[in-house]
Amino acid sequence: MNIRLYHPNSIVENTTQLLSKEHTHYVANVMRLRRGSSINFFNQEGEWKSEIIFLDKDRVEVKFLEKTKHAASPSKVELAICLVKKSPMEVILQKATELGVGKITPIISERTEVKELNYDRAKKIVIEATEQSNQLTPPEISKVTKLNEFLKNLDGNTKLLFADVNSKDNLKNEDLKKDKSLCVLIGPEGDFSPTERRSILQNLTVKPFTISKNILRSDTAVISAISLVNFINNSN
Repeated sequence: MNIRLYHPNSIVENTTQLLSKEHTHYVANVMRLRRGSSINFFNQEGEWKSEIIFLDKDRVEVKFLEKTKHAASPSKVELAICLVKKSPMEVILQKATELGVGKITPIISERTEVKELNYDRAKKIVIEATEQSNQLTPPEISKVTKLNEFLKNLDGNTKLLFADVNSKDNLKNEDLKKDKSLCVLIGPEGDFSPTERRSILQNLTVKPFTISKNILRSDTAVISAISLVNFINNSN
């Protein structure tokens, strides 16, 4: 089994390093690896094969052997998602990461019941999802922001793809072609208020689109919308 672990710091071939307390516990006590076992470490700079050269229950040292994968181009797909309760929010973080988004912005809207995000837990989820999905860079998680602030600060080079339950327009190839980045906006359970919808639709780069004739939960909407954007991007 190929074990992949996220290593946020720079890696240099033919150097050795002690693992963190968390990684030591995982390698020695959860996976029960042995001296000589291989582990792959990755970050935004690439991926490296390593070998365990010392192992005890509370101390593991590895040697970085060779670079097996080089840095990939950053994802141009972002997600702006109104906060929901803990369980579906964790699904959203996991699935958005697996689907390759480069950035996740948690948003507070008028009908958002949850006002905070546990950042330590969120970062742990996206790192684990990055390890599992064979990617190199966990998505950036922005600070929680109110919808009006998000709209005001939106980069003019970013196309805002608004998954709108009131829209009948399908997303087309030409909607995604020449933009530097794409931001998928998903509303709260209960949808945006009429005032908020007007503010969103006034944005110069907005493209409202439909993902289903049914009313979807936020986590289902995220998976559907990002999968659709990825499909069209890969077809272009």
